Amino acid sequence: MSVTSDLDRTIARLLTAGTFLSVGLLAIGVVLMATTGTSPLAPSPPFDISRIPAQIAALEPAGFLWLGLIVAIATPLARVAAAVVGYLRGGERRMALVGIAILLVVAVGVVIGVTTER
Repeated sequence: MSVTSDLDRTIARLLTAGTFLSVGLLAIGVVLMATTGTSPLAPSPPFDISRIPAQIAALEPAGFLWLGLIVAIATPLARVAAAVVGYLRGGERRMALVGIAILLVVAVGVVIGVTTER
């Protein structure tokens, strides 16, 4: 078995797990909205990552929906991070640098987005 096929298999599992997890969390949020009579058009609470655990513990739909969205966004980033590790293990420094550059661009975008939001 080659390193590339092992890396591809690992990345495929990661993407599959992330997709199922995000869809599951979003589905739970939608079911909770339906059971509590919450309209999807009603104003939602603002995003506050520190409130998500409490919202989930209280079975509030917003917590599951926000966490589902976070997982959906983080899954491709985890794929890039896994590829970087695989490329480094395989000695492909140039590809690892490309992956690191992608992660840095995303990180800069998140920092800019968070700081300009306030």
